[in-house]
Amino acid sequence: MSYVNMPNFVTYCRNVFIPVTNICRNKCGYCGFRREPDDKDSCLMHIDEITPILENGKKAGCTEALFTFGEYAEEVVEYREWLNELGYSTTVEYVSELCKIAIEIGLLPHTNAGILGTSQLKILKPLNASLGLMLETTAKLDAPGGAHNNCAGKDPAVRFDVIKAAGKLKIPFTTGILVGIGETVYDRIESLKAISKIHERYGHIQEVIIQNFMPKPDTSMSNHKPPTEQEMVQAVSLARDILPDDVAVQVAPNLIDPSLLIRSGATDLGGISPTTIDWINPEAQWPSVSKLQDMVGNTYLRERLPIYPQYIKKEWYGSSVKGLVESLADEDGYRKT
Repeated sequence: MSYVNMPNFVTYCRNVFIPVTNICRNKCGYCGFRREPDDKDSCLMHIDEITPILENGKKAGCTEALFTFGEYAEEVVEYREWLNELGYSTTVEYVSELCKIAIEIGLLPHTNAGILGTSQLKILKPLNASLGLMLETTAKLDAPGGAHNNCAGKDPAVRFDVIKAAGKLKIPFTTGILVGIGETVYDRIESLKAISKIHERYGHIQEVIIQNFMPKPDTSMSNHKPPTEQEMVQAVSLARDILPDDVAVQVAPNLIDPSLLIRSGATDLGGISPTTIDWINPEAQWPSVSKLQDMVGNTYLRERLPIYPQYIKKEWYGSSVKGLVESLADEDGYRKT
């Protein structure tokens, strides 16, 4: 299976990556991000720590503030106490304040928050250019020793509920699959078909990430082999064949050489940061924009915002970011140069 029509260009976005908290109710077998609540300062970022990162990102030319945090950290008693000490009762309440600060500085928030209810999505929508939640897979991997054992939030049905709820609210949305965590090729196909079906109904999925699993030390899957290059080529080709044409297929250029995957159908290289690391894959350094251009060869790079052009034209962005979106976007909806 191959994708023969090379795109006229591939897109990317410059961001700052803010890991608000690494406390999480899930215990995924592949995750090196999650921490036990041993130390408040290393498990929950404070506003006075986050603000300079946002300011440095703005100075470095970034347009996106990516806020990521563990799922339902409030279920952990220690974390809930730390959050209360800061004056907040929920992480969504706290991140809403962080989004406001990012907007004031000149960055567009994109929040990846795990499982959220409709009421929480409604709180975040006005303050974000887009939101995200990785589907990962439709496969049930919750058996003992499985990637999602002891992970309440990784039930595919629950994750689909969030994606559908975002669609009903007309929130530009990022989702994706994680390749190589114990799922089969059939599972990947079913996952992509399910995402496609949701988009055909609601029209809100702007990009689907095809991300390769990378083993992390001190996890139960540390000795699990990552997917081969051939498997990733196949997964990207499947995504391009199955997903509607208006949904971008994204790959991570710090985890795999993007040139081969572009030839297989990838059209976006995600967010790269000139100032912060990839906190999910800290061992994998982001390429610079010039390095990224070298990696993709003669393929033209075009910078975008964390909201795709078609949703800018529809004005599906949050009300609080309207002015910022309009100031950063060119007439085609990409990053103004």
